[in-house]
Amino acid sequence: MLRARVLGRPAEDNALWVVADSGQGQTRLLLDCGARVLDTLPFAEVQATDHLLLSHLHMDHVGGFDDFFRATFDRAAPTHAWGPPGTARILGHRFQGYWWNHAPDLRGQWFVHDVHDAHVQSFRFEAQEAFAVAHDAGRRPHDGTILTTPHVSVQAVPLEHHGRSLGFILREESRERVNPAALAGLALRPGPWLAALKGGATGDIDVNGQVHHADTLRAALMERETGESLAYLTDFLLDAAQQARLAPLLRGVQTLYAEAQYAPEDHALATRHQHTTVTQVAALAHAAGLPALTLLHLSRRYRPEQWPAMLSAAQAIHPATRFPDGWLA
Repeated sequence: MLRARVLGRPAEDNALWVVADSGQGQTRLLLDCGARVLDTLPFAEVQATDHLLLSHLHMDHVGGFDDFFRATFDRAAPTHAWGPPGTARILGHRFQGYWWNHAPDLRGQWFVHDVHDAHVQSFRFEAQEAFAVAHDAGRRPHDGTILTTPHVSVQAVPLEHHGRSLGFILREESRERVNPAALAGLALRPGPWLAALKGGATGDIDVNGQVHHADTLRAALMERETGESLAYLTDFLLDAAQQARLAPLLRGVQTLYAEAQYAPEDHALATRHQHTTVTQVAALAHAAGLPALTLLHLSRRYRPEQWPAMLSAAQAIHPATRFPDGWLA
């Protein structure tokens, strides 16, 4: 399960908080880190965040970094940050903005990953060293997927925003599940045997006192279930060429979270600043056949009474478009 929540208020900095929960474990991810986006998250949840995914390093996407770093700089597990080329250099400077007189007593560790088009260059920073040294942590190629955990994989999508910006696609792995109707049809009661079957048991299995072959049971009861997925795209040029490139990448994704910086009538302004209009992202979602589109990152130039019209314009193209809960009074 991917539990996603838009952080921040409308027309202010936004971020996306995602908990990937397999039932046996969790991976927490924060997509961007603007000013005050963490205000509504418990400190323990922020501290438990495993991965910070930065689309780019403009102020409105890293303005809340101090709050995040305060919670994670010395946590027991390493913290990972991912972003476009130059992320490690910029965060390395941010790390030096504090007085580290107690550094020898610290044990925190950060890995910062610069995501290039075909490879990832990683650097390691040690709290015990006052985060002063960017240790080379290796370079590896990637085919788009930059991160895989037991609960989620992350694909980086290169975007244009007067330089490189990154979008992200998060996917759960497909998994086996028991078909309840098939279980009832065979008149079998659940029990320890079912866990054994899910765990890959072979040969004969005792099912409540009766012997069945594992392969026969698996064929009759188990089915593959597609994992959940979402995409996050913000601050990017979306012309016809970019739509043609991005739509195939998004096909099969369940929910797109995308910026809605400009109203349709400000198309020229959006293009000049390499942002999108609400109708452009709606057209992208429609072209990709997405079940759901959530708009975020509204420009301050628009008054709250203009937001419903912007949403309606998007819905005219892609009806399954919405704002985050609570954004419209």
